[in-house]
Amino acid sequence: MLVKIFPFLLWFKGYKKQTLRVDFISGLTVAMVLIPQSMAYAQLAGLPPYYGLYAAFLPPLIAALFGSSNQLATGPVAIVSLMTAATLEPLATMGGEMFIAYAVLLAFMVGVFQFLLGILRLGLVINFLSHPVVNGFTTAAAIIIASSQLSNVFGVSVDKADYHYQTIIRVIQSAFDYSHLPTIGMAILAIVIMVGLRRLNQKLPNVLIAVVVTTVLSWAVGFHNDKRISIDDLASPAVREMVRDFNGTQVDYIRLSDARADLNEIIDKLQKQKNYNGMELIALENELAVLNFQLKENKHQAHLVRSKLRDLHFSAVTSQNNGLIFYSHNGVPVGVEADGRPWRLKISNKPLDENSLLIMGGGSVVGSIPEGIPRLSMPIIDFEIVSRLLTYAIIISLLGFMEAIAIAKAMAAKTGQKLNVNQELIGQGLANIIGSFGSSYPVSGSFSRSAVNLQSGAITGMSNVFSSLVVMITLLFFTPLLYHLPQAVLACVIMLAVIGLINIKGFVHAWKAKQSDGVISVISFLVTLGMAPNLELGIMVGVVLSLGVFLFQRMRPKVSRLSMDSVGVLRCVDSHNLGSCRHIAVLRFDGILFFVNSSFLDEEVFRIRSSSPDLRCLLLVAEGINGLDSSAEDALSLLVDRIRSSGVRFTMSRVKDSVRQVMERTGLLEKIGEENIYDSTEAAIQDISSRIHAEPGQEKGACRGCPLLTYVPRVETAEN
Repeated sequence: MLVKIFPFLLWFKGYKKQTLRVDFISGLTVAMVLIPQSMAYAQLAGLPPYYGLYAAFLPPLIAALFGSSNQLATGPVAIVSLMTAATLEPLATMGGEMFIAYAVLLAFMVGVFQFLLGILRLGLVINFLSHPVVNGFTTAAAIIIASSQLSNVFGVSVDKADYHYQTIIRVIQSAFDYSHLPTIGMAILAIVIMVGLRRLNQKLPNVLIAVVVTTVLSWAVGFHNDKRISIDDLASPAVREMVRDFNGTQVDYIRLSDARADLNEIIDKLQKQKNYNGMELIALENELAVLNFQLKENKHQAHLVRSKLRDLHFSAVTSQNNGLIFYSHNGVPVGVEADGRPWRLKISNKPLDENSLLIMGGGSVVGSIPEGIPRLSMPIIDFEIVSRLLTYAIIISLLGFMEAIAIAKAMAAKTGQKLNVNQELIGQGLANIIGSFGSSYPVSGSFSRSAVNLQSGAITGMSNVFSSLVVMITLLFFTPLLYHLPQAVLACVIMLAVIGLINIKGFVHAWKAKQSDGVISVISFLVTLGMAPNLELGIMVGVVLSLGVFLFQRMRPKVSRLSMDSVGVLRCVDSHNLGSCRHIAVLRFDGILFFVNSSFLDEEVFRIRSSSPDLRCLLLVAEGINGLDSSAEDALSLLVDRIRSSGVRFTMSRVKDSVRQVMERTGLLEKIGEENIYDSTEAAIQDISSRIHAEPGQEKGACRGCPLLTYVPRVETAEN
């Protein structure tokens, strides 16, 4: 019982000093990858980078203690981070306090759902996400993730559009107008280091080395150079006016948003009244529609002004009091020497403080990270937000766990470890629940870090415990060292990490296995890619198509007419071009016979009956019928009546016990007759053939040329 509740107790059975040493080295190695990756993935999720460290602290520890895999490394991952950003973006400003609170709440919800699935032993629910759907989604998501980092690589800022591809177009246009060359240089250097070291020796912590080198270089050359200035330090009156125009749009937005919130509250209260005034409600809803339109117009106007401000580049000139005056790039007075740096205003979605404008004269870095581990506290639960996040939490739960269990199964196949899917669900669920108490956003199993864990020789989950301890030490003592880490380097870490998720072979494999699977995989890919950031649509469309194909195939199962082939085996007449007997029809039905497809069997029998006027007996091979419901039993009973009324004998062979039991309970077995039920199809054919040809008017003795007894190729002009 203790082992079931605390599975980590099994680690210490026969645990030795050598095992501890190996696990410690593995944990340290994984931490070297985990720290920079977690910060990068937090950025992808729309959170400050240090929230990635929070997600890398408690969740790996808890998942290791209560999961069933010894090598699975849990923490921030690319797909779940992207899904988190896409889920929360419509609800709050990225990186803001509410956005962070919702991300923590989302982790709690994901954890509760996974934990309940594990406790209730419902791990099989992940089968609703078929591999073609997941492959299409993850491939599209990998492309979205990689392209979403282009703005950080080029050192440009743009407003997000309604769809991801529109945002990327804006990034490319902005990059053509202006790219920060030192930022691009840092990105290229990071890629060269990571790719080069990976090819040189895969055991080297290439990500960590790239982070260390670029951070030191950033500090040494003054890569980051931000200043706070007053609006009066901008030499151009036109620019100062643009700043004030932008602030005006933001003030209007806040006013309109507050008015909309108040109006929504009034409408909610009115609708809760038993006998509310319908005309009053219509008037309020019209007013709400006007406010929504005004907000949309305000958002567009703010975007235009913000884009113009972002496109402006300034040159700094030293003033008489040794301060800096910022002229437009081409507006520096003749004979005045500028500092040579390209300066840009930092514009967000908030009003600008005219006495403290942020102007950038270098590249973006991680910046200040709060020291110390996060304070444990219960996530703020807002039931209105919970209801809006529920669908996304379920999708993230299933998708994240499917990624984790696929990795765990792959490693278990190599190590021979027994894997418990439901226990792993409990471990992942608790990791997200307890992680949310420590300000973590949703996490899952990581393919890259799990591979590192396995390659470095990890024996038990203690390696993940050591990884968490290294992250804790980093949070306590070493966060100041990360201040000068370039954002472009984190972007490159993300881009290189997700390349492995692009799986073109998966589409080809799905198509070869089944064309419908290939089509579903491609459609899931295109919908996910085209509708981003509404990523859930790709999953939903894929699941609906998969269920649709499943139902269609069950509605029209394979019904084959059988005959003897050249090696003496009964095979499909159409597939193997075999002749068929004109007196005896042998049909095989593959699948569950139930209300959805019961009429289809009747249609197939009618088609064969119509094309075979000399038919004397129908043999239904039931070895492929795995189940029979009441509707199908009733349809089968009517089929027996119709067949017999036309003078044709009805028989069955190889009836499974589950089907026979239904037939016994309903009286269908008695109606058909035990003498018409055969244990062997071959014996049935021999008996039926001898009976048919012993009937008056038929050839006496064995039917030597019958295609059911000897191989006869199909002849277009005649049948036996």
